[in-house]
Amino acid sequence: MNYLVIEGYKDAVEKFAEESGLSPNVDLDSIEERMKIRAAIQEGRIDEAIERVNDLDPEILDTNPRLYFHLQQQKLIELIRAGNVLEALDFAQEELAARGEENPEFLEELEQTMSLLAFDPSQPSPVAALLDYSQRLKTAGELNAAILKSQCQERNPKLPALLKMLVWSQNQLEEKVTFPKIRNLVTASLEDS
Repeated sequence: MNYLVIEGYKDAVEKFAEESGLSPNVDLDSIEERMKIRAAIQEGRIDEAIERVNDLDPEILDTNPRLYFHLQQQKLIELIRAGNVLEALDFAQEELAARGEENPEFLEELEQTMSLLAFDPSQPSPVAALLDYSQRLKTAGELNAAILKSQCQERNPKLPALLKMLVWSQNQLEEKVTFPKIRNLVTASLEDS
């Protein structure tokens, strides 16, 4: 069930709990709120995400300057993506420059983000990955993990690790004995050796 909780599948958690007789060890409304925050980031609505996080728990961003910087960096990326160059420059100067001076790592990331302004967004560039949807996913994942941590929940689902362990165990065992193996992890169909 922890995979469903961490990944935000509230309806699936409810159904799983009902069918298994287990009670979820988490407030189901918190799952829904996390998913609204994640959706806001994935859709480029960074101010809304920040507001929702602060409504949920203001200490999340207060105690995690790296996360707050990444959210502000994502806002800058969204301004650049939208072609709001002057607004992006003002925002970088007013909100991000001081953070970059305080932390050299932030400064390097800020410089990379600002270099987006030097390239045509429709052409390949060394920093074009910042405009990819995967950058939004990365920021959303970082924030989701911080929210889960603040709620004393696990941040990483156990299922992927268990599947890797299953594959590794089968490979190790295959060298010693013959047994039915799970070859397709999606269907869990068995195959005789």
